[in-house]
Amino acid sequence: MVFQDQIQQGIPSQLPSKKYRSRTLSHAPKRKDILNLDEKKLALRNALRYFPKEWHVELAEDFLAELKEFGRIYMYRFMPEYAIHARPIQDYPANCQQAAAIMLMIQNNLDPAVAQHPEELITYGGNGAVFQNWAQYLLVIKYLSEMTDDQTLHIYSGHPMGLFPSSPEAPRVVVTNGMMIPNYSKPDDWEKFNALGVTQYGQMTAGSFMYIGPQGIVHGTTITVMNAFRKKLKAGEKPAGKIFLTAGLGGMSGAQPKAGNIAGCITICAEVNPAAARKRYEQGWVDELIENIDELVFRTQLAKRNEEVVSIAFIGNIVDVWEKFDHENIFIELGSDQTSLHNPWAGGYYPVGISFEESNKLMAAHPEIFKEKVQETLRRHANSINRHVAKGTYFFDYGNAFLLEASRAGAEVMSENGIDFRYPSYVQDILGPMCFDYGFGPFRWVCTSGKTEDLRKSDQIAARVLKEIMKDSPASIQQQMQDNITWIEEAEKNKLVVGSQARILYADAEGRAKIAQAFNSAISAGEISAPIVLGRDHHDVSGTDSPYRETSNIYDGSKFTADMAIHNVIGDSFRGATWVSIHNGGGVGWGEVINGGFGMLLDGTEEAERKLKSMLFYDVNNGIARRAWARNSGSLEAIQREMDRSPGLKVTLPNLVNDDIFGSIEF
Repeated sequence: MVFQDQIQQGIPSQLPSKKYRSRTLSHAPKRKDILNLDEKKLALRNALRYFPKEWHVELAEDFLAELKEFGRIYMYRFMPEYAIHARPIQDYPANCQQAAAIMLMIQNNLDPAVAQHPEELITYGGNGAVFQNWAQYLLVIKYLSEMTDDQTLHIYSGHPMGLFPSSPEAPRVVVTNGMMIPNYSKPDDWEKFNALGVTQYGQMTAGSFMYIGPQGIVHGTTITVMNAFRKKLKAGEKPAGKIFLTAGLGGMSGAQPKAGNIAGCITICAEVNPAAARKRYEQGWVDELIENIDELVFRTQLAKRNEEVVSIAFIGNIVDVWEKFDHENIFIELGSDQTSLHNPWAGGYYPVGISFEESNKLMAAHPEIFKEKVQETLRRHANSINRHVAKGTYFFDYGNAFLLEASRAGAEVMSENGIDFRYPSYVQDILGPMCFDYGFGPFRWVCTSGKTEDLRKSDQIAARVLKEIMKDSPASIQQQMQDNITWIEEAEKNKLVVGSQARILYADAEGRAKIAQAFNSAISAGEISAPIVLGRDHHDVSGTDSPYRETSNIYDGSKFTADMAIHNVIGDSFRGATWVSIHNGGGVGWGEVINGGFGMLLDGTEEAERKLKSMLFYDVNNGIARRAWARNSGSLEAIQREMDRSPGLKVTLPNLVNDDIFGSIEF
């Protein structure tokens, strides 16, 4: 059976023989045994409903074995026979091109070269899933192959509820992930309801089919690290020979060493999983691998003396590095952390002094002891950071819930007022005031032809558009414009592509719309050979309400509200998005954030141009308006410029209050 036939088949007509997990791929850790006997029966009932009754007896044994061994029912038996990766768009059987593009993006998310745990359908972050099981994958792909322009596929946390009649103006797919009743968004709720097969953690771009490999975060990390060094170093001083110390090489955080190389510093990134570290090394994302802590000390001292630009992966625990460098008096200029602390008890962060393998056993067999060990490690981690900061290190939270979980563990990370953290989020210090407040965020695109020449052409178009815009840009955004022009001109040289032919840069509303319009014209003229998928990370101006990350520089008391993200996904859906998604939990943890995303297909038509102008405009300015209402000065400037440029936009602006009025008021 050829690839196209397998796509259109969905659930196979004959029960496949039993399959076993690959020995060469990275696999998700065993999940907590949290279901009681009745709930385990319910989990089996939920899984079996995808299949004919005559298969139930055999599959019940199969699925129960998975539940016992892995804590989840993945349905390995139904993994496709064909290789999963982004194929050229014309290779997908489809009745509409939009559906073919979505299939391409889904398969890119599950490409073993891209995904963290591909056989568990997890793209990154330890639990960021595209689907809960392989039956859901098979059905979604089948539905997409059948879909017309008059239908919309609705997906509930990986489950395809079905194709419903709609219209060509409607999104082709609407995705929700983990949308729980608020009182059921605690970590154990995810464990329970995910094990039952009724919800999933979609992360940000995993469950919305918009992950493009580590490149997506390389750019944001590069911008962050460059500007962190600008804050830290004296005028004229270069980052070469200066240390950026961090942790995490799985999934997205594997981008850190590449970003450090582009920023021009020494990057040291610790990773407890040897397979993850070696994968990034083999893919060229990190220059050197070191397993011995004394060897790391020697190599670091040499790199500092020689003012090198180099990235080093240390296979071991980050706490050992912080403590050893303190003892050896190695000065760290920048420090952060990118372990998956949104998922601290299920593989996102590992205790010091225990091997990776033993930690995984402890996690499953004795979860309470594992939790105690993790919290002990967090306290040690924070204590060592505090000692380095006292010597002059600039430490920032990278929005991975490090400070949040450290505070819950009783670590000394709180400021004197007992409310705020001692250290800023990188959004508070860098990306918020510099980028998000002005509308700059992670605009991305995928060339569906799969051709490098199309990606190269799109890079050239984007650079040309940005240079033209920069001529009339205000001084407040000149640095952002130049950083992104430099980025896009050097992107091919930096070998950022993993999986699909994709690119990312930070652009504001004007930049995104003009770049997209230029792409659409190039497709229409045949300069680019096939359609382009537009998207963005949810980590952006408007899409995400996250009080410890994306909206951490909102100071009017509204950072714990989620109106912006909900308006974003609804507003995008009727302004022309090809698909939309809304998630609970991406980035900083289940119950800690609501985030939305979109995908849009550019096919060179006038209809695509009309949609891109409407949707991209709202997608960005929704967030700028909210930030302006919060009195963020950059957003006040940006939204006023947009209203001057766009007569149809009328935004409610705040009347600023002088502090001195409170002197005459008795409280």
